[in-house]
Amino acid sequence: MSLMRIGAFLYSTLRLSTPLIFAALSAAICEKAGLFNMAAESMMLWGALIGVMVNGWTGSVWVGFLGACLAGVVVGLLIALATVKGKADLMLAQIAINLASTGGTIFMLFVVTGDKSTSAMTIQSDTLPKIFVPFKKVPIIGPMLNKQNILTYGAILAAVILYIFIKRSKTGVHIRAVGENPNAAESVGISVSKTYFLTWAISGLLGGIGGAFMSMAYTSAFTKNMVAGRGYIGLCASSMVGGNPIGAMFCAIVFGVADAVANQLQLTNAPVDIVMMLPYIVTIVVLIIISVIKMKAHARKIRSKAQKA
Repeated sequence: MSLMRIGAFLYSTLRLSTPLIFAALSAAICEKAGLFNMAAESMMLWGALIGVMVNGWTGSVWVGFLGACLAGVVVGLLIALATVKGKADLMLAQIAINLASTGGTIFMLFVVTGDKSTSAMTIQSDTLPKIFVPFKKVPIIGPMLNKQNILTYGAILAAVILYIFIKRSKTGVHIRAVGENPNAAESVGISVSKTYFLTWAISGLLGGIGGAFMSMAYTSAFTKNMVAGRGYIGLCASSMVGGNPIGAMFCAIVFGVADAVANQLQLTNAPVDIVMMLPYIVTIVVLIIISVIKMKAHARKIRSKAQKA
């Protein structure tokens, strides 16, 4: 394989990994607060739709981007409202909002455009800018990084910022404290309910940005169910590393590699259905491997404690 083809493959990998990274970070901040976020799919769906709609109405891609961010935050706050204030079961609330979002986005798309499949024919939407790097002629690295969308760089930056925020900031310490022991955190003056609301808001923001990438960078229109399970893959990426943002980013890139390979295989005579399953097959295999490793580590700890006793 030539250096040019390697660079092109890595370019595709980073591009395909971008929404997975945002989904993984959305799940990671929740995991640190002791929450389980399986609603990143909804955050991304609404972010993708609202971003395109606001972009088309205002003519500004950046106002559209802000609309996508706000849509994700609203979804996160709705979950917090239902589970923290309404005392609803977290898992059931998220299942309900995921189901509602799948149908709700299609319904809103139809109401606004008269089309149930895509906004491309009705709403004129722009794409967020790409970044041109000065070292584009450097083998592999240049082609990999040149002309990537600004949100691809933003995804990497977001992982670093979130890691520092969780580890170093006072609010991040509160989030980790609530995640480890909510009662103990409450006893030292940390408001658990406020922490949960803030966590869901940040999670929604990250999910909304991931959705904005799907409809305002990866394409320039909203298509029904365009997130296609990326929110769940992001959740898997986060779970594999215990909510560590940097680790979640690298896990998401691994799944991005599988996605890029699947795209390459579509150019061959490989069965399309099998090819489209590849990213999800990789997800299942990696989860099994991680589970086996964790079980073996747990068994070693038990044997070690038994020997000491």
